[in-house]
Amino acid sequence: MKSWNDWYIISMTGIREMTDKIRLEFPDKNLFVRLFDDDVYVVGGGVRDSFRKVFSPNHELDLLILHHSVEDIEAKLTPHGKVDLVGRSFGVIKFTLASRTYDIALPRKDVPKSVELRGHKDFIISADPELPIEKDLERRDFRCNSMAARLSDGSVIDPFGGREDIQNQRLRLTNPQAFPDDPLRIIRAARFASVLRYHIDPEIYRAAKEVDLTGLSVERINEELFRILLESPQPSEGLEELFMLGALRQLYPELFRLTLSIQDSNFHPEKDHYGHHTVWQHTKISVDQASRLADIQELNKQMKLALILAALFHDVGKPTTATWEYKRDRMVITNNGHDLASEQITLHIFERFKMFSWEGYDLRKIVLPLIRTHHRASELWQNREVVTKRAFNRLAAEVNGEIPLLIYLDAADRAGRDETPITGLDKEALWLQQKFEELNISKESIKPMILGRDLIELGMPPGPEMGKILKELYQKQLDSEFESKQSGIEVAKRLLDEGIK
Repeated sequence: MKSWNDWYIISMTGIREMTDKIRLEFPDKNLFVRLFDDDVYVVGGGVRDSFRKVFSPNHELDLLILHHSVEDIEAKLTPHGKVDLVGRSFGVIKFTLASRTYDIALPRKDVPKSVELRGHKDFIISADPELPIEKDLERRDFRCNSMAARLSDGSVIDPFGGREDIQNQRLRLTNPQAFPDDPLRIIRAARFASVLRYHIDPEIYRAAKEVDLTGLSVERINEELFRILLESPQPSEGLEELFMLGALRQLYPELFRLTLSIQDSNFHPEKDHYGHHTVWQHTKISVDQASRLADIQELNKQMKLALILAALFHDVGKPTTATWEYKRDRMVITNNGHDLASEQITLHIFERFKMFSWEGYDLRKIVLPLIRTHHRASELWQNREVVTKRAFNRLAAEVNGEIPLLIYLDAADRAGRDETPITGLDKEALWLQQKFEELNISKESIKPMILGRDLIELGMPPGPEMGKILKELYQKQLDSEFESKQSGIEVAKRLLDEGIK
C-alpha cells in the first residue's frame, strides 16, 4: 500500500506575487475538480506546509467549496464515497474515499447572538456558500493558516501575508477576536510555535492573558498537549509557550507551581534565562531528554507518550514537599517523599482530564508507577555492592514490567540537569539495564507463576483464603524463593499444609 507521501505531492512554483501558484497533486484531485470546477480550494495547513516543503504521512487535507449548498455538495459526493454531515448549519462535511478522509467546509461567518443568548461565545457560526473566500479566511486563527489554493490551477489567495510569516517563521493572529471566539486557539498557538518552531508575536501574549479557558473540552486539550509532546523537536518549547500564554496557570496549576518552586543550585545547576533554578526548568529539560531517548531507542508513539508524560509530572509533588534542612554543613532544599506526592497529584490531573488509555495503551497503569518509583533506580545504583535480586524483582513488579521505560525515565531525570542533548544511556542506566538482563528479569519473568487454577488442582476451593495464598506465593516468587512453576507448586503445597498465618 502506498503511503500518504507517495500520493500527496505538493511542489512550489514561486511565492513572489499574489498570482504565484502551487501545484497540488493527490489521488482524488481530479474528482473534486470535475465535480466543483474552480469552486474547490485547499485551505489551512495543506497550503502552509506546501510553502514549508514539509509533509507528514498523516497530513489531513482540508477543502473549502464555494457557491454550493450543503445539499448540493452531499448529492455530488455521495455516489463516490461516504459522506458524514458534521454540522449542517456549520457547513462542515467529512468525505471518506478509499480510506482517506477529507474535511470539507463551506465559507463560514460569525453571526452575533441575540442579547438573551449571549454567553461564553457571543456568536453563531453560519455557513454562507456565496461568502467571499477572503471573509472565510479572515475568521481563521493565524495568518500562516489563512491561505487558500484553488485546486484547479493552484492559484494562491493570501490576503493576510501568511507567506511572509512562513518565511519569517512568525506566528501572528489573523483576527484580534480569534482567541475569544475559540479559546482552544491559545493552546494551538503553543503547539504551532513548538512543532513549526515559529516565534509568537507579542500581541498574541497580550490577547491571550484575558481569555478564560475553563470551558474547553478536556479531550481537545489532551489532543493538543499530546501533539506538543509527540510532534515537537523540543517539547519544552511548547510547554514554555503554555506558561507564557497563561494556559499553564489555568489548565495545569500543579505544573504552574513548578515555575515558582526553587531547587538546590548545587544539586540542580540548570537554570532558566533569568537565572532561576526552578523545578519547572528541570522538568522541561527532562521532558526534552526523554523525547530524545524515546527516539534513540525507537519507541513506538504510545510508549514515547507514556515516557514523556512521566517526565512531565515526575516532580510535580516537589512544591508540596519542599523544606529547608541543615545537611552537608549548610542549609539545603529537600523534597523528601515528593515521588509519592507526585504520583497522587498526577492521578488527580489524569482524573480531571479523563486520561485513561490512548490508542490502546493504558497511560495510568504505566505512567503512575513510573512516577512513584523514579528514584528507586538510582537507589539500586547507590547500593550496587549489596543489592540483591529481590530488590530488582520487586521494582520490576512495581512498574508492571515496564523496565525499559523506568531506565529511560531515570536517565532523562539525571540528564535534566544539563541542556546538552542526551545521546544515549549513561553508565548508571547501562548498569541497571545490564543487571536486569543478567538476572533474567523481564515483564514475562515477573508474571505470577502460580495461579488460582493451580491451587484448585491442589484441592483448595475459590474464596478469600485463596487470594491470600496467591498473594503470599507471589511475594515468595519475587523474593526468589522459587524460580519455576514446579518448585512454586511445592511451596504452595507446604503453605496449604501449614495454613497461611
